[in-house]
Amino acid sequence: MYWSHPAPLQAMADSPLPGYHWTMDPLNWIAEELAQLERSDLLRSVPPPLGVQGATVEQAGRRLINFASNDYLGLAADPRLTEAVIRACQQHGVGRGASPLVCGRSQLHDQLELRLAQFLQTEAALLFPTSFAANAGVIPALVDRGDAIYGDAKNHASIIDGCRLSRAERHIYSHADASALEQLLQTGAHYRRRLIVSDTLFSMDGDLAPLPELATLAEKYDAMLMLDETHAFGVFGSGGRGIVEHFAAAHPELSARVDVRVGTFGKALGVAGGFVCGSRGLVRWLANRARTYVFSTAHPAALSAAALAALDIVESDRQRPAALLAEAQALRGRLQQLGWDTGRSASQIIPLRVGAPRAALQISEQLRKRGLWLPAIRPPSVPPRESLLRLGLTAAHTGPMIETLVAALTEVESGNRDRQ
Repeated sequence: MYWSHPAPLQAMADSPLPGYHWTMDPLNWIAEELAQLERSDLLRSVPPPLGVQGATVEQAGRRLINFASNDYLGLAADPRLTEAVIRACQQHGVGRGASPLVCGRSQLHDQLELRLAQFLQTEAALLFPTSFAANAGVIPALVDRGDAIYGDAKNHASIIDGCRLSRAERHIYSHADASALEQLLQTGAHYRRRLIVSDTLFSMDGDLAPLPELATLAEKYDAMLMLDETHAFGVFGSGGRGIVEHFAAAHPELSARVDVRVGTFGKALGVAGGFVCGSRGLVRWLANRARTYVFSTAHPAALSAAALAALDIVESDRQRPAALLAEAQALRGRLQQLGWDTGRSASQIIPLRVGAPRAALQISEQLRKRGLWLPAIRPPSVPPRESLLRLGLTAAHTGPMIETLVAALTEVESGNRDRQ
């Protein structure tokens, strides 16, 4: 409780201070909840500001090698993107003033949507403020009461929240388990519509969804298939087109079986903003019914300019993603030999699985003291007892940086083993 003066509520007759009113603090529960998070080693604190994003970052005057970033292709500070932003700001200003449907859509938004559809070989595309907004808006636009959603147990929080907002019945299948998904689909013929939704590259485990099996099941059980390519776009597939294209080499029919593809410019492309690609009918429907599109101010035109520049780089430099994935495979093998549990990672995302939140915090601090930025990942970002350090390898990491990481992890693993 707190003391206020004057207070809008009726004064208590026995108020110990004349002229003051005794009121209850409606937020007094927060202190205890925060204390409980701290006791459970789950309390998060906003870190000190970091400098320019890249393979190294400056924090509080200290230079750290950054292995926490999603800037997979090293484009976040690329001068070509910066120049594109400056030119766009000079021509289009900064803010857009309103939602795309009112007056916020610019020529650069239109160009980017056309370019995306061409790049991903779909009929149309639609821009969203973020990929979180895309998932939160698209799913409720596709299903409602009387419908069913089938989601992977390790889908991203944005997918989970989109499912909750939809009011459809939710069915969760074991991670990357197509057999478990089929068992659920077999008993769901009574629903009006059915939607299968999954990440293609899982953001914490770094493993891939079984897309050919998901597509086959969607066709077999007449379900819509929605895939989130957020962490794969720009890295996997033919020219960085994602996991769908990665599998399409052996399964040419796969692309046609995917109804909705969500992605972002905020990871490998180094910018910000989300998008959805699919049929013209889908995009037209979302422009009418996806609330996060209809009721959000359009993102600055300069972001579209930067995304267009990033797409130019991705299309012209096809060796960069391939080199990154090869480097990640080699690093993963070395870490496994050191005794680190990297799970089923098959990508540039390499989890160092340690289990307990406190252990993850302690290892993260040990690495920070050695000049490495690699924060602990704890629930709810991961399931209970699956805390980890999420290593994001990027094209900007040099050989010496990787050797520094390996040496530090060798020391940490050796020290932890000696204390056991």
